[in-house]
Amino acid sequence: MQTVWDRYKLAIIAVIVALIALASTLFVVPETKQAVIISAGKPKEIVNMFDPEDPYGQTGAGFWYRIPFYDRVQMVERRVLDLDMDNQQVLTSDQQRLRVNAYARFRIIQPVTMVERAGDESRLRTQLSPILTSVLRQELGRRTFASLLTAERGTAMTNIRDTLDAQAREYGAQIIDVRIKAADLPEGTPLDAAFTRMISDRQEQAETIRAQGRKNAQIIRAEADANAANTYADAYGKDPDFYDFYRAMESYRQTFINGQGGSSMVLDSENEYFNQFRGR
Repeated sequence: MQTVWDRYKLAIIAVIVALIALASTLFVVPETKQAVIISAGKPKEIVNMFDPEDPYGQTGAGFWYRIPFYDRVQMVERRVLDLDMDNQQVLTSDQQRLRVNAYARFRIIQPVTMVERAGDESRLRTQLSPILTSVLRQELGRRTFASLLTAERGTAMTNIRDTLDAQAREYGAQIIDVRIKAADLPEGTPLDAAFTRMISDRQEQAETIRAQGRKNAQIIRAEADANAANTYADAYGKDPDFYDFYRAMESYRQTFINGQGGSSMVLDSENEYFNQFRGR
């Protein structure tokens, strides 16, 4: 063994140095990562940069090279990342205090911008978290608690996503989606007071609707009575005898047919009330 070493010492050392140089030169970029090659503190090249048009497996991942001891490689996540927001208290436009738990999903589409302004994914989350909280409070603060239980909630989420995305682009990130996991009223007295206020509001709205219904009914009834009076007046003007006959028949119906039978009435047969029975 000593003889081999003495004979091939220089060759062995050269091979070891070559392997070390090769290991320092080549690096592997996984499919799930983007590599930013940094030279002298400045980004020089991006390997396997995210592009939605590139098919999976043909994005440039694999072996790549750098200048040893001069270039530094920083891996940046290529997959969709999550940004969770802890429970935050939000005041709605109707003065309801809500405990909101939300999250956002984002992807890094400009790794150089992200490296320059945030450094890495952890610091990026730190930068985006207060922005998400601020945007969420501003948007929900313009809406009522009841609106968050309707389809209007989807519009609010779209506005939050667009506003957050505009600011996330400054850090090289794209906001894909924002969702509210929970929006609850605080337990205890505030919750009970909110329910009581909601019941009172609904009762007030119901009474308003009933009052408007009664008003409309009176208007319709008055218009119908006026139309009936006009009809009677027209009929009387066209044929007064027929009108007298019709009114007498209605009076007889009310007296002899629809009466309750609780009283008696004695009249002379020659009474004017019975003139329709005597003929003309």
